[in-house]
Amino acid sequence: MTTALQSPPRRSTARLQEASLLNGPMLLLRSIRGLRTNQSIAWLATVPLALLGLGIFSFAARAGVGLSDLSGPQAATFLADNLWLFIATILVIFMNAGFAMVEAGMCRSKNAVNILAKNLFVFALAVTAYWVVGYSIMYGNSAIGGWLFFNGLFFDPDPSGALACAAAGDTGCLVPAVDFLFQAAFAGTAATIVSGLVAERVKFGEFVVFSLVLTAFIYPISGSWQWNGDGWLANLGFIDFAGSSIVHSVGGWAGLVGAMLLGPRIGKFVDGKAQAMPGHNMAIATLGALVLWIGWYGFNPGSELAMDEYVAYVAVTTTLAAAGGAIAATVISTLTSGKPDLTMIINGILAGLVSITAGCGNMTLVGSWLAGAVGGLIVVFAVAAVDSAGIDDPVGAFSVHGVCGVWGTVVIGLWGVDGMDPGAAGIGLLNGGGLNTLLIQALGAAAYAIWTVVTCWLAWSVIGGFFGGIRVSENEELQGLDIGEHGMEAYPDFASAR
Repeated sequence: MTTALQSPPRRSTARLQEASLLNGPMLLLRSIRGLRTNQSIAWLATVPLALLGLGIFSFAARAGVGLSDLSGPQAATFLADNLWLFIATILVIFMNAGFAMVEAGMCRSKNAVNILAKNLFVFALAVTAYWVVGYSIMYGNSAIGGWLFFNGLFFDPDPSGALACAAAGDTGCLVPAVDFLFQAAFAGTAATIVSGLVAERVKFGEFVVFSLVLTAFIYPISGSWQWNGDGWLANLGFIDFAGSSIVHSVGGWAGLVGAMLLGPRIGKFVDGKAQAMPGHNMAIATLGALVLWIGWYGFNPGSELAMDEYVAYVAVTTTLAAAGGAIAATVISTLTSGKPDLTMIINGILAGLVSITAGCGNMTLVGSWLAGAVGGLIVVFAVAAVDSAGIDDPVGAFSVHGVCGVWGTVVIGLWGVDGMDPGAAGIGLLNGGGLNTLLIQALGAAAYAIWTVVTCWLAWSVIGGFFGGIRVSENEELQGLDIGEHGMEAYPDFASAR
């Protein structure tokens, strides 16, 4: 025999609906029976997040615009959209921990402090540069039609425009401060990718200067071509939902130029043959890969820029691509080397994630898994190809972010679909969409490659000429950058025991 739960009285529901944003949370908290039990601490742990979300609206009060102008459903949608993007931003920022762990784990212990310092400090640099000028360049008004945008220094946090958008019944009406944080996290990701390619031999100070240039000018200018809305690539119909080209390939190409100018690490190539230089902590690298996978749920679903019915779909396409990449990379690395290579499993997961980042909103579920699987195959061969070219990429960053960033962009033109609705028409060459989308996607991928290679070659060269080179001395490299650049070691107890 079962007992039906009693429905809440209508009067209580009405009171909660009529409550203001200040009184509403308290009424809601009092209605939760769990707060009267010993499990109250679990509920109270959610309060800081709720306060951070509600803090968005303090801007509205200062601007003289309140949520009282919105109906109940409009206010709820406005809050949900902005709170979701804020949570997604936290996930993307947390990806910095994943990048740091993957890079540090796959490199030698004598350079661990240097790698951790770069990955930690680069986000502070990216946020600052993007706050001062980068955001304005990327989302400002047109200065040179479709190619260059600018809206003055800093960004305007006034939320009145977002509130007016919500009052009109639109979704995705974002408070500027939340949007800025989300976009700044993406800028930081592009700069962090570079760190992996130049690891174990770049000067810390020179890397810092390059990161400022990248996030203040190079990345925002190219990003505006698509994400500004009035950019020339956006007008052509180019698709890059979350940044396979705009973020990942830009970071990959920027790092590749740095790696080529730096040259390989001492001992990497002997008689023209690449030598294995194993990482010191694969447990940390594996944990980092999982952190990145989780963070990608902010990266891709967050790029929907609204809390709607499509967020979960994007999360599924992202997951399937990561799974396909992991499986394909494991199988092919086992076939080519005889045993499953953990580094290739890690890079296969990341390759699958990069491969779906552009098309996570324009792929079927089958297409998503296949895109990730092909990315997993590509990354194994790309790592070997980069070594064969005499380029030292300590963690395979270019193969993951550069090569698979291009693949993730182009694959939309092969079997992409027009949106996320069931039965959406094919826009790719192989599913009835013709050649047009493929050509546009290829053009966009090429444009990002050319722009980044040229501008980053100039940036690295000027920085090197001004500061007397971008590479540490031979003695510092042999001793380890932890001592030479930072005067400390990641594992001093182990070092003293040797």
